[in-house]
Amino acid sequence: MTSKRMVYLLLTVAIAVVGALGWNLTARAAYESAEYKVVKSDGKFEIREYPDLILASTNTEVDSQGRDGSFMRLFRYISGANTAEQKISMTTPVFMQDDKEADGQMGFVVPKKVAAAGAPNPVASDVYLRERKGGRFAVIRFSGRMDKKDAKAAEVKLREWMETNGLHGVESAESAGYDPPFTPGPLRRNEVLIRLK
Repeated sequence: MTSKRMVYLLLTVAIAVVGALGWNLTARAAYESAEYKVVKSDGKFEIREYPDLILASTNTEVDSQGRDGSFMRLFRYISGANTAEQKISMTTPVFMQDDKEADGQMGFVVPKKVAAAGAPNPVASDVYLRERKGGRFAVIRFSGRMDKKDAKAAEVKLREWMETNGLHGVESAESAGYDPPFTPGPLRRNEVLIRLK
């Protein structure tokens, strides 16, 4: 390969990487995100204080990550399948909680203004509004695809960090995804959260 071709190839790759990063940051920034306050930061670990949040939720099959239709049920709710026929803006993150022995839950955060005005009730019987109580959470951030194996590995690391720092949490963990499904794995922002006692 000639040096001229090599320069063009490297330049093309660099432009593609910068473009992908810029697009991803811009796409994520377009959504309202659940508010929180960082109490402590330690690399990929944080302790956060969350306020109460209203979530539009639905039950999910264990480890489905929305592939059981749960994501689309929630998407229909924010697209107008609610008693006010109101379109509601997408927010981040999408919270997912797996129960070890039963179905889990997936939830979209209701935008702050909509929640304050009173979120409209879902039309579908398998979508419901619920309050996610605020509080302190230990959090680990990671990239890649959000699957049960990766979330469990992140949870193990988070619990080890918590133990090292003298923190005690509840038994269950929650995961959070911030990016559209077509976002490449290395550019994704995923988290595992554990409520602190």
